[in-house]
Amino acid sequence: MMAMTRAEPAETRLLLTPGSKVGIIAGGGSLPVEVAEGLARQGHSPFIIMAEGEVDREADFAGYEQATLALEDVGSLVPLLKRRDISHLVLAGEIRRRPRLARIRPTLGLLAIIPSVVMALARGDDGLLKVITRGLEKRGITVIGAHEVVPELAAGKGTLTVTAPRQSDWRDIEAGRAAAKAIGALDIGQAAIAIGGRAIALEGVEGTAALLERTRELRGHGRLAGKTRGVLVKCAKPGQELRADLPSIGPQTVEAAHAAGLAGIALEAGRSLILEGPETLARANALGLFIVGLPATELADEEPANGR
Repeated sequence: MMAMTRAEPAETRLLLTPGSKVGIIAGGGSLPVEVAEGLARQGHSPFIIMAEGEVDREADFAGYEQATLALEDVGSLVPLLKRRDISHLVLAGEIRRRPRLARIRPTLGLLAIIPSVVMALARGDDGLLKVITRGLEKRGITVIGAHEVVPELAAGKGTLTVTAPRQSDWRDIEAGRAAAKAIGALDIGQAAIAIGGRAIALEGVEGTAALLERTRELRGHGRLAGKTRGVLVKCAKPGQELRADLPSIGPQTVEAAHAAGLAGIALEAGRSLILEGPETLARANALGLFIVGLPATELADEEPANGR
C-alpha cells in the first residue's frame, strides 16, 4: 500500500487570523501559483508582488491584486507592503539573478542595511535570505514559509510512490544525503546524486536541472555504467532559513531524473516541497521511479524512513 504523500495539514498549518493580509513575492515556477491558490482556498486572497523579469506564469495571477517590483527597487518593498496593509509575506519561486548593487535605488531604510546585504551576497543565497527576512520582520512584516500556509506542498515521510527503494538504493540515499548536507553547509547547493554507494555529482549555482543534465551526459558518454541505478537526494542546508528556498521537486525533476537513468529521488520530509504533487507522483509511478521522504535531520546517520 502506498504511503501518505503529504504531511498532515493539521499538524503544520499556520493559522492566520481573519484580518491577516498575506503578500507573496513571486518568482518563477509553479510554487507562487500554488501558494496563492492555497491561500485563496483558505479565504485569504493574497496580494502578489511579481519580481520583474522572473515570473513565467503571470496569467495565473490575473485574479489577484498585484504589483511588479524590480529587484533593484527593493528599497520600495516595505513602503509598498505598508500601503497595502500586508501583515504576512511569503517568498516563493525562483529568482534567477542577483540584484545589481550599483543599480539599487537607495532609501534611508535600505542604506542602513546595505553593508549587511553586501556581506550576505558574499556568503551565498541563504545568507542573503536571512538578511532579507530579518530586515522585513524588524519593520513589522511577518515572513512565513510556503509550507506553513500550504502544508500539503510539503513532502510526507516514507515511500510516496508505488515503487520503493531497493536495498542498494538506500546506500545511495545515505551517500547522497551526506554529500548534500556537506555542500549545504558551505551554502553551495541542496542536492547530490549518488551511484554505487558514492556521490558522483553535486549541485552548484546552476541548479538541480543542470545537475541532472550533467549526469545524463556522463551516462551517455560512458562515464557511468549504462544500467547502474542511482538516486537524486535533496536536503535543506544545515541551519537554513526554512521560510524561503526549501528544496523542491516537480514533474520536470522526475522526467530529468529518469532521463539521467536514476532509480528515484529522496528528499527531507516536512523540509522539502513537492510541486504539482498529483502530477509529480503520477509521473514517477508511470516511469517506475521512487520518491521517498526522509526524516528531517542535520546529520546523515539516521535510519531511513521505512527501515531496511
